[in-house]
Amino acid sequence: MTTPSSLLVDAVGRVHEDLPGLLDGLDDETLRWRPDPAANPIGWLVWHLTRVQDDHLAQVGGVEQVWTSQGFADRFALPYDVGDIGYGQSSDQVGAFRASATDLLAYHAATHELSVRVLEQEQDLDRVVDDRWDPPVTAAVRLVSVVNDITQHLGQAAYVRGLLDRR
Repeated sequence: MTTPSSLLVDAVGRVHEDLPGLLDGLDDETLRWRPDPAANPIGWLVWHLTRVQDDHLAQVGGVEQVWTSQGFADRFALPYDVGDIGYGQSSDQVGAFRASATDLLAYHAATHELSVRVLEQEQDLDRVVDDRWDPPVTAAVRLVSVVNDITQHLGQAAYVRGLLDRR
């Protein structure tokens, strides 16, 4: 039987399945390549989509983010605040990003595991998870927002990869 939870697990799973192929063969320098000085590079896009997924799913599940709980913040050692997810970063901040494909894939795999656990346990999609907005954000709205965000950023990273491959 198809449930809202199984649909969401499938949606985040598709991003998880596509990432290894997207990052295949990219070294640290290539992950930072920008087609324009103000453009977002592949590595940053993958980090950002994973940070958003980690941050938002942890909030819905009422658990700590894998970014901090599993030591990824220390492992990446980025020049950002530990709670930063990339939203609203300047071009200079994006340009300061450094990470390997191995670290990005490991972080995403851990985030995907957390996401599946949270999604399989979430029963009340009408539950308010963020009352700072008007109207307050429900679990359903937050989860659909995450799927929208991560699929958009995966597509952006794939586009940049296509530009990179044509250089």
